[in-house]
Amino acid sequence: MATTKTGFDKWVGKKMKRPSFAESYRSARKHIDTVDGLVRALDHIREDSGISKAELARTIDAKPEIVRRLFTKEGVNPTLQTVIEIARALGLELRLVPISGRKATPKVAARAKAARAVA
Repeated sequence: MATTKTGFDKWVGKKMKRPSFAESYRSARKHIDTVDGLVRALDHIREDSGISKAELARTIDAKPEIVRRLFTKEGVNPTLQTVIEIARALGLELRLVPISGRKATPKVAARAKAARAVA
């Protein structure tokens, strides 16, 4: 089934022909997709754990509407502190791992190894 393109879709399609715009758009899209994936993963874990949004909000000492919006609204961009607090409340911790297909520089690899040794 064909979808009718909006004015915005047409505008982006036209702009994507410019390499500098296309590169910036893809970079921003990766950022948005990464944040969205992290938030969705936290929400699935919350649901699997049987923890309500309100209960999670109480656990992290936040207003219930903040947690509700985080898990229901599109295009959210939570602070790192909020993500860490939610992860900890769900019994998780965040770790940095190399991007698949990319090799870390020797300096970055050494720091990551040292960080793992401390954890």
